[in-house]
Amino acid sequence: MPELAKYGPWASSPRQALVTELASSPADVLASQRLRFRVFAQEMGARLPSADQGIDRDHYDDFCRHLLVREADTGDVVASTRILSSEDAAQAGGFYSQSEFYLGALEYLPGRVMEVGRTCVRSDYRTGWAINALWTGLARFMTAHRFDYMMGCASITLSPDEASGPALLRQLYQEHPAPAGFRVEPRQPVPNRARGSASPAPLPPLLKAYLRLGAWICGEACWDPDFGVADVFILLDVQQVPDRYRRHFLREPVLIR
Repeated sequence: MPELAKYGPWASSPRQALVTELASSPADVLASQRLRFRVFAQEMGARLPSADQGIDRDHYDDFCRHLLVREADTGDVVASTRILSSEDAAQAGGFYSQSEFYLGALEYLPGRVMEVGRTCVRSDYRTGWAINALWTGLARFMTAHRFDYMMGCASITLSPDEASGPALLRQLYQEHPAPAGFRVEPRQPVPNRARGSASPAPLPPLLKAYLRLGAWICGEACWDPDFGVADVFILLDVQQVPDRYRRHFLREPVLIR
């Protein structure tokens, strides 16, 4: 199957356009890891084993494809995510999600599965354009490689003294539940937080994108102490993506450079 190398460009502002591409060299992967460090460690305060190197790196990176969004003019990476296929997960010893959840029956999903993770967007590009470019790349990758399901963890920040985060989790469980048979169990449940009435916190942009495509929330969240977030497990049946989003994400021509 031919590799889909680059997608775009998309206008993101009067000054910049974005190009989405698969990493093709160690330098490309390193650029993603540096952006992840900047977002996860410097902004979010996550504890990373590789922090002394100024990067976010773990065991799974060597088994993943890395999808990058760059500024077309400068080449700077402004967003990235990584993709782990079911075949490569077998070589890696499992999916990253299995370190946080007991997947149960989801370990035996029929068809091809891809896990998306470590997604991050530079702070000045979190208004939608970079996420749109990232999702278009993911859609092209899913289609080209004929994946049947996409799964992954989406993070929600919880403040100890606020009830809006737990309120958002409860809303997600109620409004976007996975069907029976598609549920997972967290290895480390979220600690008890404020339970008072509160309006739900705003949906993180990445999670909002998942839900618009028809993703399910597959049970209660897992607490990630290193990142200080609650991770919800999401699952997307590619065949259930609404037609309007299929047309939206697949309408751009593919550019091979």
